[in-house]
Amino acid sequence: QVQLAESGGGLVQAGDSLRLSCATSEGTFSRYAMGWFRQTPGKEREFVAGLSQSGVTTRYTESVKGRFTISRDTGKDTVYLQMNSLKPEDTAVYYCAADRATFGFVVKPSLSDYDYWGQGTQVTVSS
Repeated sequence: QVQLAESGGGLVQAGDSLRLSCATSEGTFSRYAMGWFRQTPGKEREFVAGLSQSGVTTRYTESVKGRFTISRDTGKDTVYLQMNSLKPEDTAVYYCAADRATFGFVVKPSLSDYDYWGQGTQVTVSS
């Protein structure tokens, strides 16, 4: 069973930065593609960023391109989401997820492609 735990959320002002962390079960990176999603009340959970199982390919939703960066540290079994130039519309609960069926250089953005989820961390950006 893959276990994921997010941290690093908080309350910041527009223009600030945050780095979210997702601690995973040992060895998860070598087996799975990883993704970050976010959700606001009344809306569906949406894809934000993804990293392929190979660690080579990244993929971002259009609204965060150039501001957010997904990365991993295999030695620490942790995935990161560096968020810069935050905007009030980035306010959401952010979730880390693992895709056990997509290998190599592919990143899938669909919710249904991800099999394991963390509990989420709240990010609030004030204007």
